[in-house]
Amino acid sequence: MKFLFSYGTLQSKKVQFETFGRELEGHADKLLGYKLAMVEIKDQHVVDLSGETHHPIAVVTCDLADEILGMVFEITTEELAQSDKYEVDEYQRVMGRFKSGKQAWVYVQA
Repeated sequence: MKFLFSYGTLQSKKVQFETFGRELEGHADKLLGYKLAMVEIKDQHVVDLSGETHHPIAVVTCDLADEILGMVFEITTEELAQSDKYEVDEYQRVMGRFKSGKQAWVYVQA
């Protein structure tokens, strides 16, 4: 199993069902060293799925006092690949540092 942190649309039940075919289970955590900004989404499929033209995006600050609240979900390797297809080019997947001390994948500004 893999761990994936979401601070945005992957927390939506609708997006989860469309992307993974199920509702994800997870727990709250905080991503350290990032702040939120917004990015315009130009991929119409993603806009249709999320219902949003602008999505939050994590921007690195390297200041561990900066935190983003979200959810850590347990997913399969196949589901991680499916989430890569959902995210647009403005995002890249990295291993994040979290308040809990756990490690999880997270999509941040590319």
